[in-house]
Amino acid sequence: MWEETSAVDKYGASPTGESFEPGRQRQVCTRYKRKGKRHRRQTGGATRTVMALDSLPSRVVLLYDEWLKLADPRTEDWPLMASPIAQTLIVIAYIYFVTTLGPRLMENRKPFDLKNTMVVYNFSIVGFSIYMIYEYLMSGWANGYSYGCDLVDYSSNPLAVRMAWTCWLYYFSKFIEMLDTIFFVLRKKTSQVTFLHVFHHSIMPFTWWFGVKFSAGGMGTFHAMLNCCVHVLMYSYYAVCAMGPAYQKYLWWKKYMTTIQLVQFVMVTVHIGQFIFMKDCPYKFPVLLYIVGLYGLIFLVLFLNFWYHAYTKGKRLPKVAQKSKALQNGNGVHHSNGVAKEATNGIFYGTTNKVANGFHHGNGIHNKEK
Repeated sequence: MWEETSAVDKYGASPTGESFEPGRQRQVCTRYKRKGKRHRRQTGGATRTVMALDSLPSRVVLLYDEWLKLADPRTEDWPLMASPIAQTLIVIAYIYFVTTLGPRLMENRKPFDLKNTMVVYNFSIVGFSIYMIYEYLMSGWANGYSYGCDLVDYSSNPLAVRMAWTCWLYYFSKFIEMLDTIFFVLRKKTSQVTFLHVFHHSIMPFTWWFGVKFSAGGMGTFHAMLNCCVHVLMYSYYAVCAMGPAYQKYLWWKKYMTTIQLVQFVMVTVHIGQFIFMKDCPYKFPVLLYIVGLYGLIFLVLFLNFWYHAYTKGKRLPKVAQKSKALQNGNGVHHSNGVAKEATNGIFYGTTNKVANGFHHGNGIHNKEK
């Protein structure tokens, strides 16, 4: 645009042959200059916007690279740990199957008979959980940890690496436990596929990916070891239930399941909560501890709410169950010891004898029925 201001020659003529008066030449030049400045300002703003948009992906990449520099280098080459992309695809596929694809495929089909499959699956989870408990104990919780301010050991010490690998095993177990929901779908128990249930099984791999990636050890793993202990009991119950009515007599301890769950969440909340009152505990990524504490507190409240309505209130039925009590023999609602199979806040409760695969999931999300 600046070339246009000099387009008039010394004789006052433009390149097109049009002539101008000397006085008008200055006005035209001024007009062209002002137009050029205005155009330059507009173009400059647009250019800056385009450059900012172009640089945004680069900034994100740089931020991601800087963030990963803080990660634990020991776990970098372990399966699924290079980036969160692989696990994200798995979780998306899981959500799509249990909420959309699976129910559609099963809509006009008979439920699968998975009795033997579930017996093997549940006992496998029991064995896997026992192994993880042993590894957690040997790599720290029974071998040097104080149950107070236990920091993550990022060294290549064999004990520290063993703890990190146990954390990865627990992380991987969250993918295996997705089969709980898939069994629901294949057995056409879609009423059990609640939002809270699916959300829990979807979010656990993500939270534990960060745990293994940045903080594989220390006090943040106490809840994992404790949850493995509860899973031994829960999945043992599931397995025996799946074996059939002849084995129900061995499940006399099912009435203690809710108590076990409450004790678990109290212990997790108290253990993590002590970090808030510690004056000198230089945990490298405290945000992970807050996430664990919040998670334990939420489910403690949910279980206390259940306990209050099911026991303290004299096992009073929820309103939905009260309305359906007259129709209980025709609508599939069964009662045992005065407690109905019912759903509240997305969590299924029940102490019925019509149970085939569990009273309640070890993480407080669901119970399973036959």
